[in-house]
Amino acid sequence: MPKAEKEPVSKRSKTASDKPVAPAAIPTVSKDSGAIYKPKFTDSLSRVNNFSIIESTLREGEQFGNAFFTTEDKVKIAKALDDFGVEYIEITSPAASEQSRQDCITICNLGLKAKILTHVRCHMDDAKIAVETGVDGLDVVIGTSSYLREFSHGKDMDYIIKQATEVIQFIKSKGLEVRFSSEDSFRSDLVDLLNLYKTVDKLGVNRVGIADTVGCANPRQVYDLVKTLRGVVSCDIECHFHNDTGCAIANAYAALEAGATHIDTSVLGIGERNGITPLGGLCARMYVADKDYVMNKYNLNMLREVENLIAETVQIQVPFNNYITGYCAFTHKAGIHAKAILNNPSTYEILKPEDFGMTRYVSIGHRLTGWNAVKNRVEQLGLQLADSEIKEVTAQIKQLADLKPLGIEEVDTLLRAFHDKIKSPGRD
Repeated sequence: MPKAEKEPVSKRSKTASDKPVAPAAIPTVSKDSGAIYKPKFTDSLSRVNNFSIIESTLREGEQFGNAFFTTEDKVKIAKALDDFGVEYIEITSPAASEQSRQDCITICNLGLKAKILTHVRCHMDDAKIAVETGVDGLDVVIGTSSYLREFSHGKDMDYIIKQATEVIQFIKSKGLEVRFSSEDSFRSDLVDLLNLYKTVDKLGVNRVGIADTVGCANPRQVYDLVKTLRGVVSCDIECHFHNDTGCAIANAYAALEAGATHIDTSVLGIGERNGITPLGGLCARMYVADKDYVMNKYNLNMLREVENLIAETVQIQVPFNNYITGYCAFTHKAGIHAKAILNNPSTYEILKPEDFGMTRYVSIGHRLTGWNAVKNRVEQLGLQLADSEIKEVTAQIKQLADLKPLGIEEVDTLLRAFHDKIKSPGRD
């Protein structure tokens, strides 16, 4: 069998990682597809197996501190997201700048399968510019918390309702899809919020939106608000979660459990401050909830390609512990883990790497290695060693690894040398 490469994830771009997956990591083959965990009881309102992604890398992602997307970048990103299978692509408001307006028109003319949305303020000037670009719909937003009403736009709720009514009716008159969202929803007065949502629902919006603009909400709060809202409006419910306190994925899942229908994401979670729900992270979470639904709906094998594209464009690296595609995501090191993984991958994995175009690795060139993992490598190399001999050479690996981690080539050299010595003529 050919020698394993020192860089197991060689197909990744340098932005993903220019480091090996582990000092000595060997690929393994699944013996069992594994049982995916599912809760025994599901909420009657739950939409975890019936949701849509509104991919906002070209809108929220453009607010990432390091982002500057040229027209060419935007076209590449839009096409990649479309190939991945997202239902909606949200792009920056054409009212932001003349180039933004032209880019909006360019993307609308690509003939993508995904619907193209643009995000605009609840203002007639913005809406009039946006409806002329060829988008499929407008995502309208206005701040509703006391903070934003006092320190941002300075308007009261009566003004907001009047403005929302005018803008929504105008968009609908153009035959376009419309979502109306509050901003800073979780710090807004609940009575004001529900009254506003009821009003726009009666106007015939396609969706109302909840936005955790500062990332302050937790899953229980999200579930309660979405469930309450589900009892108030008949339209779809979109949710937008910032990740300032690390709850964006959990909040998205809680929202779907409570009856939300659409989740906003961005690739690698890039966006304002710490960004929003990451596309890959949401896919991982929803794969566990309903594997078949997610695999049939999205081209999961494209995830690494899409993430590398964004990482290169905004000049960052894919984190080592990134959901699914991080270089440690499917690497196993501890001896007891390795033994179990080799017998049945489901023992220590809830995600199947091959479903995402990834590969599982067992790291063996370290002091924590176990003889079962070494035995697996011995067999891959076609060497003939008894279990007692494998245990002996494992002890040698551990001794050397106490001084420094060993690369896969070093481990292979040691194994071959040990084998030749054991099998050499004249050895008792």
